[in-house]
Amino acid sequence: MALEARVDRLEAALIRLAEAQARAEERFVRLEEAQARTEAGLGQLAAVQARAEERFVRLEEAQERTELAVQTLAQQVGRLADTIGFTLEELAREVAPAYLAHHYNIHLLQLDRCFIIVDGQELEFDLYGTGQRDGERVTVVGEVRSRIYGRDVEEAIRRTARLAPQLSGTLVTVLFGFVIHPLARVAAQRLGAIVISSSGR
Repeated sequence: MALEARVDRLEAALIRLAEAQARAEERFVRLEEAQARTEAGLGQLAAVQARAEERFVRLEEAQERTELAVQTLAQQVGRLADTIGFTLEELAREVAPAYLAHHYNIHLLQLDRCFIIVDGQELEFDLYGTGQRDGERVTVVGEVRSRIYGRDVEEAIRRTARLAPQLSGTLVTVLFGFVIHPLARVAAQRLGAIVISSSGR
């Protein structure tokens, strides 16, 4: 009896051991599956990160191209502005003297660009020339702008007024441009300036 009881207990212990081993193997399988899912997730995360880094690099390259394009455009606009400004100034020097003679009886030999020192500051003017009006000496000082607004007339009057103490004769402020805004004509009439369009009106 004692031997049979020990055998029964041994068989029971073996059964429990086998069951424990089966459970351990099952947990191990689940652990392997979890690890596989984790590795797959990490792989997907790495792929997502790689795609994000690639998109970021493309974005940086696009930004660099955009900045380069903006710089190029700014340079082109600057060159165009210089070209237009030069051409318009040349046109002003051709058109303005005849216009001033016909409409204001101001007779000039020529108009030139000039630089004048006022209170230690150098001021640049697009148009400068001396002449006669009804036997009196006049000095024409002016600006050339592609578009002339009321505020441009006011600013030109402020700048040229600084010259009055050191000029001989009567000061005449002139603005010449492609387009003259109606308010510029109002300001010119109010302040005593002359505005001339490129068409000679």
